[in-house]
Amino acid sequence: MDNQKFCFSSVTLRIDFGFQDRFNLNSQLEHLQSKYVGTGHADTNKFEWMVNQHRDSYASYIGHHALISYFAVAQNECIARVKFEFVEKMLQPCGLPVPRDEQ
Repeated sequence: MDNQKFCFSSVTLRIDFGFQDRFNLNSQLEHLQSKYVGTGHADTNKFEWMVNQHRDSYASYIGHHALISYFAVAQNECIARVKFEFVEKMLQPCGLPVPRDEQ
């Protein structure tokens, strides 16, 4: 065991996706997109993506007491007021929706 040497700098890793792997990856992505709303889909535009990101962020802030305490101290507000404001911001976090072109 003492005379074995491991040289990781000379090792190269090559990943070659075949057709079957690509199909499997796409089907897994489609499954995730159908299961979770925030992952988007093929027709998701930039506005919808940003709304999902902002809502996920606000939900995380509200759910973690340390984060909501940090925001409350930084804004010089009580924790309940900051939670209330974040819940209100979750309704339209990015403003009014952009009209979509239906084709």
